[in-house]
Amino acid sequence: MTVESAESTPALGADPGERRTPPYAGGGAPLLGHAGKLLRDPLGFVASLRDHGDLVRLKLGPKTAYAVCDPDLVAALLKSPDFMVGGPLWETLGVLLGKGVATSNGPLHRRQRRTIQPTFRMDRIAEHATVMEEEARAMAARWKPGDTVDIGAEVFRTAVRIVARSVLHVDSIDERADRLGSSLHTVFSGLYRRMVLSVGPFYRLPLPANRRFERALADLHRLVDEIIAQRRASGLNPGDLLAALLDARDENGDSVSEQEVHDQVVSLLVAGAENVASTLTWTFHLLAEHPEQERRMHDEVESATGGRPVAFADLDGLIHTRNVITEAMRVRPGVWILTRQAAVDTELGGYHIPAGADIVYSPFAMQRDPRSFRDHLEFDPDRWLPERAAEVRQSAMMPFSVGNRKCPGDHFSMAELAIILATVTPRWRLVPTTETDTTARIGITLQPKRSLLRVEERK
Repeated sequence: MTVESAESTPALGADPGERRTPPYAGGGAPLLGHAGKLLRDPLGFVASLRDHGDLVRLKLGPKTAYAVCDPDLVAALLKSPDFMVGGPLWETLGVLLGKGVATSNGPLHRRQRRTIQPTFRMDRIAEHATVMEEEARAMAARWKPGDTVDIGAEVFRTAVRIVARSVLHVDSIDERADRLGSSLHTVFSGLYRRMVLSVGPFYRLPLPANRRFERALADLHRLVDEIIAQRRASGLNPGDLLAALLDARDENGDSVSEQEVHDQVVSLLVAGAENVASTLTWTFHLLAEHPEQERRMHDEVESATGGRPVAFADLDGLIHTRNVITEAMRVRPGVWILTRQAAVDTELGGYHIPAGADIVYSPFAMQRDPRSFRDHLEFDPDRWLPERAAEVRQSAMMPFSVGNRKCPGDHFSMAELAIILATVTPRWRLVPTTETDTTARIGITLQPKRSLLRVEERK
């Protein structure tokens, strides 16, 4: 099977000599190729690739990879069975996520997805929203006027508590939430270096950074084992996702392995905490930098709730709040680079892609591309009003992916993001301080280097 964009060249012929090779991005260094640029200035580098073509070749150390820079080609990539989850990112994340739903392919992925999907139906999200509301109010209640808070740490802790309490029914999460946050920060930094520069023996040396990484990774896995063991020892079955995972059966009708249950819980905690927290961190910073948008969101929430605490039933009316979230995900995406792998010899956009080839694409570069977005670097939530959103081609904005790998928790995440923002905004204004530094800290996800904001009571 082949995949082409609407503007691709004719399909591949039978003669291998006719196969077209994507243009080379240029500028690679001996031995390292483009890995050095991905380490020194990754965001600038991925944004520059569009100047070389819609699909270009890279060298990452000794390996050849292909970067897809056109949104329509990325959509084709994601919808085609010729490409599977794999490549440098997912190979690296396998150290953390194992064979959970995020990293698996084929029948295993379909079975795992069927197990978790019911948890994220709209009727179940309405039930989970009670926990979201409680945790958002608890976070806002901890602050005092004049406090300087690390908003990244605050929202991460809240996101961990929400996913743990709602879909896993883990109540004793207080100290574990802090452990998870500390461990993930160390692990994600180490994973990015391993993704860009795959020098396996180097990472086994007893260097301080390698030791910190191994300790953090071990603690994270130990934490998940504690959660699973606690549930097994309780003998309870509250009908939540953890119960579904423990009761899951494989294709032969046998219980799934303990390792698979472990990997699924890790995947849910990481995705449910890291991605949500990253989006919230950037959103609070963007609102602090754009007080007129923050005021509009505050007025909308007050009008919808009449001054009472926000509830799940109010979300449909929070149109500007939803547009703020969408625009924050566009201009400051947490997930900035993703990879796939060619499952077969195929083509994309009229170019030959050999079986086993690694494919790279960047939501960060696509969503800040001036060819797709007017005033592409401006934070403008109104671009998502219906009359203006029609100007944006659908493939240019896919924060939850598309096809059979679309995030199953997209509606859950959007509800969580809106509830937290709409809980904090009526009570507090968050403003930058001299210590705030919104320069992106590069890892598997993007975070501000110093996410400190001052809390001001709203008059």
